[in-house]
Amino acid sequence: MFGRWFGNKTATGAARGNALAGLVVPDSAGVLSCRVLDPVNEAVPQAEFVLTDRAGRKVVGGETDPYGSVLATVPAGEYRLAVTAEGFTPFHGSATVTEGGHASLGDVTLQVTTPPQLPDPGDWEIEPTHSQIGFTARHIGMARIHGRFNTFAGAVRIADRMEESAMHVIIDAASIDTNVQMRDDHLRSSDFLDVGRYPTLEFYSDRFVHRGGTRWGVSGALTLHGVSRTVTLDTQYLGLGNGLEGETRAACRATTQLHREDFTLTWQTMLARGIAVVGPSISIDMDIQIVPKG
Repeated sequence: MFGRWFGNKTATGAARGNALAGLVVPDSAGVLSCRVLDPVNEAVPQAEFVLTDRAGRKVVGGETDPYGSVLATVPAGEYRLAVTAEGFTPFHGSATVTEGGHASLGDVTLQVTTPPQLPDPGDWEIEPTHSQIGFTARHIGMARIHGRFNTFAGAVRIADRMEESAMHVIIDAASIDTNVQMRDDHLRSSDFLDVGRYPTLEFYSDRFVHRGGTRWGVSGALTLHGVSRTVTLDTQYLGLGNGLEGETRAACRATTQLHREDFTLTWQTMLARGIAVVGPSISIDMDIQIVPKG
């Protein structure tokens, strides 16, 4: 479908007389395209694609448009294209882009994957040795500070229908760790977490929403600094496995964004140029493994 869009290049390298008349193609470059479809020939929007060169270096990446299309202007050369989408087997293909040319991979059909087996119904608990609750915050407007909570516990009740499951996680606020003692002491103080008054963070959820494939939304109440707010964890279920002693375990990854002011964490200092010392939002990243409760 893309071939008919490309006519002769203008003197400035722009295609003309077609739907891509404004596209500028430098003399040393060409265009690579494809359309990503599912097994019933429906477009797959927002599939992720990455184009790498012969050395394996990323040249360009992004998402397919609402019609499942990939269109990239790149220097002439040999490339590998990887396309991934939730619930589908990844696609890998190769193409050679020539100067002024158009390399089309045509229609790329992704195959549906079998979702991983869910945990058996029953009571499970977080296995802290192989789990981590981390966070990232902006510092002085540009640097990123990474940290984690070292002490936490949690229980998960898996229902017959996964959507009816529930979980409860308790985090020791004083276990915050950014690998800098002075900064950690400040974070524990009344300026931030105020661990003397609010020794724990707690998350309770009884709303598991399947978003397709291995993606779930886990919504619940997070209590932090004495304030409760509803948050949703964007969760990827990774499946079941066995530990060193043969015990069954399930794993997932989850992320969310918190805004400090939602939890009255309003301490702030501005530098002379008006740059905030601490950014307004915090990214939470979790790697969790659960095991049957003994």
